[in-house]
Amino acid sequence: MADSIPTRRLPLALFSFVIGLAAILGAWGFQIFGGYAPCKLCLEERIPYYLGLPVLLVAILLLAAGKFERLARVLLVLAALAFLVGLGLAIYHAGAEWKFWLGPADCGGGTATTGNAGDLLAQIGKTKVVSCTDAALRVLGLSFAGWNVVVTAVVTAALLRAGLRKG
Repeated sequence: MADSIPTRRLPLALFSFVIGLAAILGAWGFQIFGGYAPCKLCLEERIPYYLGLPVLLVAILLLAAGKFERLARVLLVLAALAFLVGLGLAIYHAGAEWKFWLGPADCGGGTATTGNAGDLLAQIGKTKVVSCTDAALRVLGLSFAGWNVVVTAVVTAALLRAGLRKG
């Protein structure tokens, strides 16, 4: 009976990993191949994926090996917490796009660092400003941030269920 406990967690962990990996690869794909430059919040929303997915992968490997089940559960919850932070960021970003609240005041471009005024003017001419409050694209009515709300909510719920499940 004890051998079946980790295997009940494993499908939820695998599901979460595949969905999370697809989301971050999709974000990179839209940026690299689609030409959609990410805003400051978009980049911040990626951090929970960069932290949560490796932790989740270790948990999956432990569950698949049937070893250190308690550690695997802790890792599942830690990954869930990373994605929960991502959910908060995504809600904030999507809400700013829908004008429910203001976005960050410093969103819209990076800080130029240069040695002289001529270089600064050249940099300004090349800089593309990306606003955090204007959705670059909507698919089925949701922006990238809106879809991130959906993905991070699903992944967080699945990971919490897997990590906190009795038995």
